[in-house]
Amino acid sequence: MSGRCQSCGMPLSKDPEGGGSEADGSRSSTYCSICYAGGAFRHPDASLSEFQAHCVDALAAKGMPRILAWAFTRGMGKLDRWREA
Repeated sequence: MSGRCQSCGMPLSKDPEGGGSEADGSRSSTYCSICYAGGAFRHPDASLSEFQAHCVDALAAKGMPRILAWAFTRGMGKLDRWREA
């Protein structure tokens, strides 16, 4: 699997579930399992800035320094999910 999640930017090769799931149960090649399940986004009403803050908090909780987590989220606005919004 190659590419990045088009919601959060995580490399899909790092996804422990191998990608999000579509409504029919198949694996998504576009979104990770953290962002997408059952054919829908897990945080459907979040704005880009709210989702970036959520991602920073989640990465920091896993031990990533907040400044690195913040830097990781800066390019999210260029991903398909947020360009379409």
